[in-house]
Amino acid sequence: MSRPTPVTLLALASLYLAQGLPSGLLAHTLPAIMSLEGVDERWIGALKLLALPWFFKFLWAPWLDRYGQRHHWITGLQLLAASCLLCLSLLPVTTFTTTAGVSFAVLLLLLFCLNTASATQDIATDGLAVSVLPRRWHGIANSLQVGAYKVGMIAGGSGLLLLLDHIGWMQATQGMAVLLLLLLLPVWLMPPAPRTIPVHEPQARDYWQDSFRGFFQHRPGMMAWLAVLLTFKVADSLGSAMIKPMLAQQGWDASGMAGLILLSSLCGLLGAALGGVVYFRLGAIRSLLLAGFLQAVGIGAWSLVTIGISTHAVMAIAVFEQVADGMSTVALFAVMMAWCRSGHEGGDYTLQVSLHMVIAGIGSVLSGFVAHALGFSLHFLLAAMLGMAALWCVWQLKHTPLPAWQPEREVRA
Repeated sequence: MSRPTPVTLLALASLYLAQGLPSGLLAHTLPAIMSLEGVDERWIGALKLLALPWFFKFLWAPWLDRYGQRHHWITGLQLLAASCLLCLSLLPVTTFTTTAGVSFAVLLLLLFCLNTASATQDIATDGLAVSVLPRRWHGIANSLQVGAYKVGMIAGGSGLLLLLDHIGWMQATQGMAVLLLLLLLPVWLMPPAPRTIPVHEPQARDYWQDSFRGFFQHRPGMMAWLAVLLTFKVADSLGSAMIKPMLAQQGWDASGMAGLILLSSLCGLLGAALGGVVYFRLGAIRSLLLAGFLQAVGIGAWSLVTIGISTHAVMAIAVFEQVADGMSTVALFAVMMAWCRSGHEGGDYTLQVSLHMVIAGIGSVLSGFVAHALGFSLHFLLAAMLGMAALWCVWQLKHTPLPAWQPEREVRA
């Protein structure tokens, strides 16, 4: 197959968009509501703990590669996510601002279940994408992935914030649940991907351990690649979690934040598309270096907001930072696909994403404490310096033996 069918691309875009909806809720809507209600920034940063299923989904990823059809996994998990949203819609908005009591505990449990369903759906979706897409399309496929995910983030973030003022929390959240169900339709129009690992494989009991050992063992350049996974997005995770608390401190209201998030996220789509082109033209190392540098500059630029710059200047910073974020994410994820083994696509890809997200998640959780200790200006400058330091790890990849980059050579062919 020289190129994927339009139905396949539509189905993958729908699934990645569906993942972005709950992520936008957790990353944008809830922090904005809590910031405006005066909730301590340490609590806001700690919300990232609810995303732990995204960090540790590699633990159960091999079993989704091995058992069942990915279509069935995706359908069941997306139904579960929609059910969590329907339950969330029944909670009053005041629940998000009272960090104690049974209602708040129910909120945290529902958000955790929502993230678990979305994270597990992502395993099946990534495995589907790597298995059905030709290697020549991996860079473009990641542009599609990041772009669709960002559209979902827009809808679940700034879109939901804008709807809150017009139709209220219950109707807005229920609408998101219905959208999740509608996004399943394209999946059932594409032919099911064949299972790549026979369920009757003799060493079935050792499959889980062998799946992880096989990824790390006897692969030249693995240590250099792991260093990139663990450092490349630290600057973004440490810095971006404190953008909304800083804006609230500077006097921005909910509608102002929603407009800013919408504008910058739309420009982030351009960054995702640009990232695929840059990867195709420059290859892995140079695209990672360029996008990583721009990412660090964008995060550091947020420190200028604390000195009282104009609204247009804030918008320019937000746009630049989101374009850089889209480029850097596409480049990183495209190289992740290059490291996936045939037959272990979902597990290998998920393992890499989880490794990089664990460190990024730690940065997000600590972000509130760092900003509280240093102040917002020094906080963003520190994040930028960490981003620049991560480029050294990328530079070490130039010593990676050529066989590890065989998929990238095919992309550029």
